[in-house]
Amino acid sequence: MSKIKPSKGAPYARIMGVGGYRPTRVVPNEVILETIDSSDEWIRSRSGIATRHWASEEETVAAMSVEASGKAIADAGITPEQIGAVIVSTVSHFKQTPAIATEIAHLVGAGKPAAFDISAGCAGFGYGLTLAKGMIVEGSAEYVLVIGVERLSDLTDKEDRATAFLFGDGAGAVVVGPSQVPAIGPTVWGSEGDKSETIKQTVAWDEFHAERPEKFPAITQEGQAVFRWAVFEMAKVAQQALDAAGISPEDLDVFIPHQANMRIIDSMVKTLKLPENVTVARDVETTGNTSAASIPLAMERLLATGKAKSGDTALVIGFGAGLVYAATVVTLP
Repeated sequence: MSKIKPSKGAPYARIMGVGGYRPTRVVPNEVILETIDSSDEWIRSRSGIATRHWASEEETVAAMSVEASGKAIADAGITPEQIGAVIVSTVSHFKQTPAIATEIAHLVGAGKPAAFDISAGCAGFGYGLTLAKGMIVEGSAEYVLVIGVERLSDLTDKEDRATAFLFGDGAGAVVVGPSQVPAIGPTVWGSEGDKSETIKQTVAWDEFHAERPEKFPAITQEGQAVFRWAVFEMAKVAQQALDAAGISPEDLDVFIPHQANMRIIDSMVKTLKLPENVTVARDVETTGNTSAASIPLAMERLLATGKAKSGDTALVIGFGAGLVYAATVVTLP
């Protein structure tokens, strides 16, 4: 018989607070058109994007995360010292080690929490949310700060007609804490590694280090292949998440998909047959694709504008490089 004492966690977990940060510089399509042969009409029709935010030198991954985290902590009504773990999802922190989560934990005044980064691309927020839920129920932390943050302008090839208009910068954060009722549903997640080449970095860091005559590494993708996968496969994953939570589309109040592309969002709404009264996040129009930050940023904007409210039932789904995905049903803070 094991002599290890059982963990004493909460029965359930919930999102308690949310915060976001968008860089001050707003970049319209006209700026993108300075380096690619395209048009504002083409960009809008293909992606739904009109503007995006690009970070200044001072708006680092850590600085944006601290701003978003401070809002989330205040919204949750706790103090930074109560945070037991910090999880950061990002692909644009350029140091292999140490994790940026440790710096952020220090800057927000969280004391000595567990702190680590994860790399799950645009599905990273869902992965982090699931890890946080497990920590709280298991008892290793009472409150967990989950951050999605990107400076994708650093990884954008401004001359690539297929991707130059897609990406933006920003940070979104949530505080996950204990709950007496279910408020974060089972996560449907996974990966399809046979499609890993459809979204990738052009040059590996070690190859770049070898001083090859290459441009600085950037993100590239096979747009049509990714579009088809997102539209046809991710709608199935979203439905599985609804089924796992015992929720029907008619029970939903809000749908917050990864803000990759307006056409993908609209296609998923149609495939899932969501009722017209379900509020759909379409933050991509003015924020662009911010990868792991897109879901918490969209969530924060819906709550701030009153388009969604505390207690609403929301389906969230992220998907991207890997190819990886994560979907779950949550109660909004």
